[in-house]
Amino acid sequence: MTVTGHGAKSPQRTGGPGGPGGRPLIGVSTYLEPGTRWRVWELEAALLPAAYPRLVQRAGGLAVMLPPDAPEHAAAAVARLDGLVIAGGPDVDPAHYGAERDPRTGPPAPERDAWELALIEAALTADVPLLGICRGMQLLNVALGGTLVQHLDGHAEAEGVFGGHPVEPVPGSLYGGIVDAQALVPTYHHQAVDRLGTGLVPSAHAADGTVEAVELPSAGWVLGVQWHPEMGEDVRVVHALVTAASRSAA
Repeated sequence: MTVTGHGAKSPQRTGGPGGPGGRPLIGVSTYLEPGTRWRVWELEAALLPAAYPRLVQRAGGLAVMLPPDAPEHAAAAVARLDGLVIAGGPDVDPAHYGAERDPRTGPPAPERDAWELALIEAALTADVPLLGICRGMQLLNVALGGTLVQHLDGHAEAEGVFGGHPVEPVPGSLYGGIVDAQALVPTYHHQAVDRLGTGLVPSAHAADGTVEAVELPSAGWVLGVQWHPEMGEDVRVVHALVTAASRSAA
């Protein structure tokens, strides 16, 4: 799927400050895992690391989880939100950007790819503030016609262990207005943006030149970050999303 247009307000949008004290309602996409065990049960589960909703809550938002659903329902889901986070997770299927699968690319997650691509398209169409985290940034790039580097060394310390490295903001960018100096960020990824999607521009880089954040200047508030803010203490990026969501819902 490639998003070919965005920015027109959806006439069905019913979002608004959805909680006590006017806290904006922020949807966060979730995993769909075939076998998850708790107590005596082992069942298919829609789940999300608790750090994601906690980060939204710390930043002043009201978090709601969005498990994979039929793509045709994405616009209705987004219409009820004030902001959207596409969470990190498995590698994007390279078929979505016309590439052959690298042997180091992880197994596909077709339900999640389809659902999140539809959520991104719906958010762009409805002008709902959108943040992509790691996989979410990569999927935003793919949704807009971009491609990915399928394997990148040096951006993950060890399997299952978050590392960190500094990123440098691009002056004058959306991200640069949120974080105006070099910052050490939590990282765990082996893929990255290659060719940028239509309209996207870089807004932060790693020391090796890897694009670490992208944004869409033609839209109201659209940002993708390659790192994992939910694993750190810095809430500035998600606070900016929540602030934009509050304005959008007003």
